[in-house]
Amino acid sequence: MKLKGRTAIVTGAAGGIGLATARRLLEEGANVLLADLKQDKLDAAAATLGQGADADCIATAVCDVSHEDQVTAAVDAAIKRFGALHIVVNNAGLMIFKPLEEQTGADWQRILNVDLLGAFYFIKQSFLKMTQGGAVINVSSVHAVKTEPLVAPYAAAKTALLSLTRSAALEGKPKNIRVNAVLPGAVDTPMLWDNPNVKSGAETINKDEVGTPEDIAAAIAFLASDDSRFIAGAGIRVDGGRLDRL
Repeated sequence: MKLKGRTAIVTGAAGGIGLATARRLLEEGANVLLADLKQDKLDAAAATLGQGADADCIATAVCDVSHEDQVTAAVDAAIKRFGALHIVVNNAGLMIFKPLEEQTGADWQRILNVDLLGAFYFIKQSFLKMTQGGAVINVSSVHAVKTEPLVAPYAAAKTALLSLTRSAALEGKPKNIRVNAVLPGAVDTPMLWDNPNVKSGAETINKDEVGTPEDIAAAIAFLASDDSRFIAGAGIRVDGGRLDRL
């Protein structure tokens, strides 16, 4: 149990990669605050996780990461409940599928507010309140390296998030806060199967190149632990080698 006694916040924790990450961190001994948009989904996630972990180690907070005041409230709630904050996983993300000529400024702003600014708000609060040091893990994407049609705002946001990771790692070092990112490839979540490129066959998905949320959670748990103490500013691909084929 490499994270025993530590406290983590996981955003987008009600399902998919976020839920798998919360489960893995609990298994490693951490206290976990689940942050997501809707209380009923958070309650369902907490109930599921509570079947395999001490319910006293689980807390929830309704949080729209695009609103800085809600991010601040979630961080304060975690510290009030568990005494300190050591790990933040910026997993909440939004994706739309539209040709560029049909996209609007509002589409872009919506994606950037969640996928980029939400992570910035949590990093800011971590730097202010993670007084014992710790780790921030940003969930970027292989779209930060190589992308496809219809997802320009998402790819741009995830690319910027990778750059933010490097900048934050530099400023976090004196505070003993490591900042890294994971870059998931194709993962078995609704976001993958709702992709029009996949549905149309324009993007070929081989089964051996589709990971599970648990695969991503394992990489995040590593970056949250002291095993990664000498890693900072890194973007670790977790894609089964798929990017090498594209």
